[in-house]
Amino acid sequence: MDGDPAVESELDSFSLTFPLPYRVAFIVVLAVWGWGINLHYLYFLKIDVPALIRYPGRPSPHHPPHHRSVYRLASVLTSIFGFSLLVFWAFTHRNPGLVLAWDWLPLTYLVVLLALLAVPLPRTFSGLPHAGRARLRSMLRRIALGGIAEAKDGKFGDILLADVMTSYAKVLADLYVALCMFLRTGGSATARPDRGCGGVVVIPLILAIPSLIRLRQCLIEYGRVRRGPIKESTGWGGQHLANALKYSTAFPVILLSALQRNWAPGSTAIYRLWVLACTVNSLYSFYWDVAKDWDLSLFDGARARNNPEHAFGLRRTLRLGSPGLYYGVIALDLVLRCMWSLKLSPHLDRIADFESSIFVVELLEVMRRWIWIFFRVETEWIRNNSPPVGLGIEDILLSDYQGRYEDED
Repeated sequence: MDGDPAVESELDSFSLTFPLPYRVAFIVVLAVWGWGINLHYLYFLKIDVPALIRYPGRPSPHHPPHHRSVYRLASVLTSIFGFSLLVFWAFTHRNPGLVLAWDWLPLTYLVVLLALLAVPLPRTFSGLPHAGRARLRSMLRRIALGGIAEAKDGKFGDILLADVMTSYAKVLADLYVALCMFLRTGGSATARPDRGCGGVVVIPLILAIPSLIRLRQCLIEYGRVRRGPIKESTGWGGQHLANALKYSTAFPVILLSALQRNWAPGSTAIYRLWVLACTVNSLYSFYWDVAKDWDLSLFDGARARNNPEHAFGLRRTLRLGSPGLYYGVIALDLVLRCMWSLKLSPHLDRIADFESSIFVVELLEVMRRWIWIFFRVETEWIRNNSPPVGLGIEDILLSDYQGRYEDED
């Protein structure tokens, strides 16, 4: 159990076996496997994900599908990860002094991981998929400043990646913590995580950056609509503003949590405001998932919700499974949305001082986002292949806040 008195004060039991840098790497590798499974299952359902994100298709049916390339990359990353972790265990034996001394090994793996994902290595050197990693790099450069491509250039892919980054906010913060502890005098990246490393502002800022990126993307989309001709099919861009508002609800959660941790730990008023902020963020995000990202009618009027042409609260076309699957995912999304809002709060590591529980919550959020991708891509496929009469694809991607067909998340 974490907090075992037999363990040195700078190390908890979980970190002796699975230090923070390895936990960060594990979740990143898991995401690569998850993306491959997304592509594989949707390919099985005849949903062309590469076409939706404007990624070049295979030149012939004889070429392997895209998910096999992702699996190949994930296999390489997993093999190196497993080797590094086994070597770490072999030389440290859960000895606190050795765990602290060998912190360079997991950090070396993190460098290798980032290089394989983001550095343009020669094909003959890496033997890994080249085009996909190049596309990832270009998308990361664009969205890093809140940019977003036009619909014809892969806008939907930018939205998916930026939304995934919001689920990785805590993981990005943990990456910073590991590097900060490694670089400070007398520190170690494999010590018990010090989430106050670097000052009281850095961690909240890192947690907020992914939401800031998505907020800016929504405002860019609103500006595009306003600069174009205003017509009934495109509306005035209100849905983009509503979406921006959704991402802005993360900031009070982060700010109030930082206040509780660093300036007013015993304030009842701030605690109540924090609970209120968490509730607003969770419920607004849940509503958006169901009503806007997945185009389900659960929150529509009674007539649409009870339409005899589809199951209660859902929609006519269900590509992923039976209505029971959709109801189960809706319930799971609500539970995990509420849990993740809490974990956007950097002060909770003082209350629930268990590294293993923080890691499990991060894994659950990655799982929630993985499931969300299936339903979000299905929805986009339906929109693009079942346009309402009189509307083209560009109209669908820029529809009004009152419409059901919208490319925003």
